[in-house]
Amino acid sequence: MKIKSIKSYRLRAPLGDQLFYSSQAMFPERNSYLVRVETDSGLVGWGEGGQWGPAEPVATVMDAVLAPRVIGRDPTEPVRIWEELYGYTRDYGQKGTYVEAIAALDIACWDIAGQAAGMPVGKLLGGRFRDSVAAYATGCYYPQDYHDMPAMLRALEAETTGYKGSGFGLLKIKIGLLTLAQDIERIRVIRDAVGPEIGLLVDANHAYTAASAVRMGRMMEPFDIRFFEEPVPPEDRDGYRKVRSENPIAVAGGECEFTRYGFRDLIAGGCVDIVQPDLAACGGFTAFREILTLANCHNIGTVPHVWGSGIAVAAALQAIATIPAFPFTAQAIPLLNEPVVEFDRKHNPLRDELLNERFELVDGRLAVPQGPGLGVTVNEEVLARYAV
Repeated sequence: MKIKSIKSYRLRAPLGDQLFYSSQAMFPERNSYLVRVETDSGLVGWGEGGQWGPAEPVATVMDAVLAPRVIGRDPTEPVRIWEELYGYTRDYGQKGTYVEAIAALDIACWDIAGQAAGMPVGKLLGGRFRDSVAAYATGCYYPQDYHDMPAMLRALEAETTGYKGSGFGLLKIKIGLLTLAQDIERIRVIRDAVGPEIGLLVDANHAYTAASAVRMGRMMEPFDIRFFEEPVPPEDRDGYRKVRSENPIAVAGGECEFTRYGFRDLIAGGCVDIVQPDLAACGGFTAFREILTLANCHNIGTVPHVWGSGIAVAAALQAIATIPAFPFTAQAIPLLNEPVVEFDRKHNPLRDELLNERFELVDGRLAVPQGPGLGVTVNEEVLARYAV
């Protein structure tokens, strides 16, 4: 079997009046880059590259650099293809767009390899430890009028009460756009709304200096926060170490990191308690397997970051299914020693409409797709609707 063609899709879904903020930026639309890999046997694999923002750079790398090198290659050799493409581009592509393009191609090749073998990618990777994954809701972003604190607090109370009624056991909320005191007030309202049963996670999207993050961590401790994601910029390794050693909350990070080399330095540098590789950014399934091994060797958790279309969600579920309970105990407990999956709850038609299948929360968990490959299929009409 050989790769016959590779086609890039740049998807864009404007959000209209449903736009929102993290600490770093306003999100007026959802974007995804998808690649379609077709073989001479008729099998088709899908992959996703990048997290958010314009898809044009990743598409350009795929179309101009990577695709010409893999046409005619056997897609059931994804590790070999990954190593050769990374070796070819490493002088200028060790991080960022080039690795994101390799990630998209890698996911698509594993999808094809799974279909050819008649088994899900998770099984092809060595076996699944679970058929469903505990999910945490990502929500509580900032509204367009985030200066209206009373209105925002009322909306937060209503939103988080909805999560409690939906079966989520964990909720991740955004911080970092406002003052420390204002964000603590937001956390207080959320904690009061959901009660003590739901675990809270926070994500600063690297909004703080190390000193501010340490102070924020200490201020958050009474609210039983389970992890503190991206407290400082990803380049600030000394800052990560300071936050990890001086604040009482577990530190998570890595969505902006790439390949085994980047995670080697993040982990060995003592920067995090939990690594968060994003399959669409870090290098796909091939890189994920290596990152997981590094994390296990250092006795830290792996909770992949998930952002993008339904393809990214399906890939994450297949990957997370292969993570053993770690450290091993007789009973696996979500987040404590069992991996969880991020399930963003803001409007995203690229996630919720693109696939013929739907991701539905049942008893706080998402089912791992059972079909061969990624286990999902793309709705061509929806694809055409959002393709640029």
